[in-house]
Amino acid sequence: MAVVVWLREGTWPACADAARDQLPADGRTVLLHVTDPETAETARAAGAGLLGRAAPAGLDPAARIDRLAADLSRELLDAAAARLGRPCERRSVTGRPERTVTDAAAEADLLVCARDGDRSRPGPHSLAPATRFVVDHAPCPVLLVWPDAPAGPPRGPGG
Repeated sequence: MAVVVWLREGTWPACADAARDQLPADGRTVLLHVTDPETAETARAAGAGLLGRAAPAGLDPAARIDRLAADLSRELLDAAAARLGRPCERRSVTGRPERTVTDAAAEADLLVCARDGDRSRPGPHSLAPATRFVVDHAPCPVLLVWPDAPAGPPRGPGG
């Protein structure tokens, strides 16, 4: 069985726990973290919008955001792999999350992801737009889990 586990800040522990506790250990597990490029693109556009003056070389805020995002992704994947406690592939990808996850799930027998919307509102509001897209368009069955705590501000591997 090939399983893709979509890890997001704030909900990743529930996904790692579900994969560890609910799925057979002898299959192929891919831990997937997707970094949305929109934040870095916004920083890059803001710099260019300052009367056409870009930041000097080495001070590009978008490049710094890219480095920080890569560090966070690596830490999150390492923490999730430790929590999973079995061999797995770690995949860090930059792209539109909803499209990237559905593309990655094309090779899977199961996709694991978490609810990440407003837990006080049942129904579609319990899923953020990207997760709603993934649930609606995944090319394989989806295991949708509740996070341990309501999704709030992004949490990294330590919390």
